[in-house]
Amino acid sequence: MTDQRPPPAEDVLSARRQKLERLRARGIEPFALRFDRDADIHERYGSLAPAESSGQVVRVSGRLMQIRHHGKLAFGVLRDGTGDIQLFLAEDTLGADAFAGLEDLDLGDWLGAEGEVVTTKRGELSVRASSLTLLTKSLRPLPEKFHGLRDVELRYRRRYLDLATNQEVRDGVRARARLLAALRRHLDQDGYVEVETPMLQSVPGGGLARPFTTHHEALDIDMYLRIAPELYLKRLLIGGLERVYEIGRNFRNEGISPKYNPEFTMLEAYLAFGSYEDMMVLVEGLVKAAAEATNGGLSFTFREREVDLSRPWRRTTLAELVSEAAGREVSLDMTKQELQKVADEKGVGYDPDWGEGKLLLELFEKLVEEALIEPTFVIGFPREVSPLARTHRDDPRLTEHFDLIMGGVEIAPAYSELTDPDEQKARFDLQAELKEGGAEETHPYDQEFLVALEHGMPPAGGMGLGIDRLFMVLTDAPSLREVILFPAMRPEE
Repeated sequence: MTDQRPPPAEDVLSARRQKLERLRARGIEPFALRFDRDADIHERYGSLAPAESSGQVVRVSGRLMQIRHHGKLAFGVLRDGTGDIQLFLAEDTLGADAFAGLEDLDLGDWLGAEGEVVTTKRGELSVRASSLTLLTKSLRPLPEKFHGLRDVELRYRRRYLDLATNQEVRDGVRARARLLAALRRHLDQDGYVEVETPMLQSVPGGGLARPFTTHHEALDIDMYLRIAPELYLKRLLIGGLERVYEIGRNFRNEGISPKYNPEFTMLEAYLAFGSYEDMMVLVEGLVKAAAEATNGGLSFTFREREVDLSRPWRRTTLAELVSEAAGREVSLDMTKQELQKVADEKGVGYDPDWGEGKLLLELFEKLVEEALIEPTFVIGFPREVSPLARTHRDDPRLTEHFDLIMGGVEIAPAYSELTDPDEQKARFDLQAELKEGGAEETHPYDQEFLVALEHGMPPAGGMGLGIDRLFMVLTDAPSLREVILFPAMRPEE
């Protein structure tokens, strides 16, 4: 019985290197400069009947994914950005030398081919190649021939192999691009102006998160990768730009999980003379536009549940949702000790120094959030956990802040923005006290932003939409790592 085990990896690499040298010895350059090719032949010739010849000669190129030899015939499969195309390779068409040279090709090589467009008896679109051009020699093998890359960690670490072998991953990249285009189109049509603000900031404001720190040598100052563009976008409102948005990367030096990656993509938008009610309308429109672009409609399946975005979206308060989960009324009318008792009963951990607002938020995040699959606008956030939002018009203990929760994750927080510089200063002072008390995630004191506010910021609504999380929910992906092309990972040894 012959040994059917695959050869050791070093033998495979050595064999490919030997082929490389043979090609060069025959005067064939294995790394070509360029190759002119024709447009998508699937679109142009897809209507050809079985066993039909088009009479048209085309030039195609792609990565060699399969090759089968049958005596003086061979069949190859090239994969390009439009899909797969079969190559019909015959010795009498290619010539004896070129046909013999097929032995020096490997799966993963990039090839160019010229020949007539034909169909097989089964109707498979093919190119009867009259010439082949080696464009790039692949010195390492692709993953399994037919099953693609399956090892999850390897898929994330070597995403290029994931893309090369998994059609659904390539489709996902295009779907995400459609989503981003739809978001921009929706905002542009609504009169918003796309802008760019600094990613390197001297004060990392706009959220409660631990930043990444670096040092600028010429200025001799520490700088931070932004955790949010919020405070710069608000400066633009102060300057008179009434509708602005930015789509870009944010960075937070925090843990990695199915819901978190240290760098992620956010859309933030701000509307002068608006409030968080206007942001509800905007967010709902954006999510629906994203769903249409991603899935072709407003209904999709998430965790085996049908989600229909055309139905009315629920609006409820943080306290009401926590009360439902706790089986008793829970609110800010309770003392700190009473809220701690609820947390103890439900097994929710907390810091003894947390105030009532932080305790209520922790109960929501641990008991409620993951169960909210249908889109839900959650309102009634305590001032303690919303340092940049306007105080609620009816209850000074709260802010005009909502979170859109969908698929069990926060998709979009939004505020009626705080425009009073004295109130903002008091909020910054409170955050400084919390930091002195040992809180790890607090908002830094931003004096320059206070100076800007003192010049006058119009009433405004603002929101942030997590692109990665939204796409994860719309495509029912198991984690953010599936929808971020190159997620953060520990380097291999």
